[in-house]
Order: sequence, then structure tokens, then C-alpha cells
Amino acid sequence: MRNRTIQLSLLCLLMSSLTALSQGYVQLPWERTLYHQLPLLGHRNWIVIADSAYPLQTAPGIETVYAEAEQLEVVKKVLAALAKTKHVKPIIYTDAELKHVAETNAPGITAYRTGLDKLLAQRPAQVLPHETIIGKLDEAGKTFKVLLIKTPLALPYTSVFLQLDCGYWNADAEKQLRAAMKAADSK
Repeated sequence: MRNRTIQLSLLCLLMSSLTALSQGYVQLPWERTLYHQLPLLGHRNWIVIADSAYPLQTAPGIETVYAEAEQLEVVKKVLAALAKTKHVKPIIYTDAELKHVAETNAPGITAYRTGLDKLLAQRPAQVLPHETIIGKLDEAGKTFKVLLIKTPLALPYTSVFLQLDCGYWNADAEKQLRAAMKAADSK
């Protein structure tokens, strides 16, 4: 009787796991890290979705997790998760070098660019030289948390950098606040 109960319990567990998998409820380790940290991340934090050659950094503020997934799928999921938050919104950076990488030197780069363009079509992205973005990221990593999600993609200059900004405040509101403070101080 006891063996039968154990077998039924294991069968129920297996069935519920298969159902969860088929319905997309099971999160991969990188997704668990993202969803766990997202409420903690705020203005000036970064999320980077990197290609496979991106170096493992040693700065204490940079945490690297590996995603055994297509990079564009990871970008899509990260942007979708950010869209559901109210406290942060991404400032998107891509490498200027990306648009100049030749298909003959990096087979698959054209399809990647097309896919990334589709993902970012409704979102403004800043295109800067790779070293400029890395400089911004390195500076931020000295003080602020950086979550780096490394993917198996083997194409150059394909990392997508997301600098988090305040989701409920903007530059115009800040400018008005500073003007009001200055006016109050001058009275």
C-alpha cells in the first residue's frame, strides 16, 4: 500500500511538472534571478544581455548569470518583464559597430540585426561605440548593481545594454522640481 501511495505521489508530481512546463510556468535559473532582483533594481542599475564572448567581470557590483537560450528571446523576456514594472524603464543601448559587421565575417549577423530591429521597433535605442557603453557600464558597476545575462550567441557586437531609469519620474518633472526649489530659495 505504501509503495502504491509513493508511486501515485510521484506520478502526480510528474504530471504537474509537465503541465507547468507546457504552460510556460517553470522559470529557468536566469529568469528566477531576473524576477527576484527586478523589484530591487532601480534608477542607475543596469541589465545586460550579452553574447558568449562577453568577459566575466570581477567588479563586486556585477553579477553574471548564464542563459542557455537564444539571445533575442532573452532580450524579449527582459523587456517584457521591465514593461510590467512601474518603478523602472530601460534606456536601451546597442553597439554602433553592429550595423557594420559583414555577413561574410559573421554568418547570421543579418538575421540577428533584423530580429533585434523588430524587438526594438517601438522602443528608442541609443547607438554608441562599444567602448563608450562599456565605460558607462564600468562606471555604474563601481556603485550600482549590474545584472549581466550571458547567452551562447557567437556573433560580435550583439550585446544589448539596458540602463534602468525611474519609471514614474522624468527629466521634465525633475527640471520643474529644480526650478521650484531654486525659486523658493531665492525668496
